[in-house]
Amino acid sequence: MYAVIKTGGKQYRVAAGEKIKVEQIAAEVGQEIVIDQVLAVGNGSEIKVGTPLVSGATVTVTVLSHGRHDKVRIFKMRRRKHYQKRQGHRQNFTELQIASIAA
Repeated sequence: MYAVIKTGGKQYRVAAGEKIKVEQIAAEVGQEIVIDQVLAVGNGSEIKVGTPLVSGATVTVTVLSHGRHDKVRIFKMRRRKHYQKRQGHRQNFTELQIASIAA
């Protein structure tokens, strides 16, 4: 059984037992969270798609850790204009363990 959930402005296809990294969620490590923004639920060959959400469907997750992704380096340059700009960015994330999917 799998589900398509929406969190942090992005969509993720998840199944029970998987680990995923999502945009940072304000929750403590070890806390259980119920995600109710479920866009689709599938089981084998049958799939239930919401309009836009599947009513009554929830995904229970456990917060494993918080962290930061690798640095993304931004470099801008205008040729022949003596302009160079360097910038770096590290995005925060929350690692989640998918416990169960209830449809």
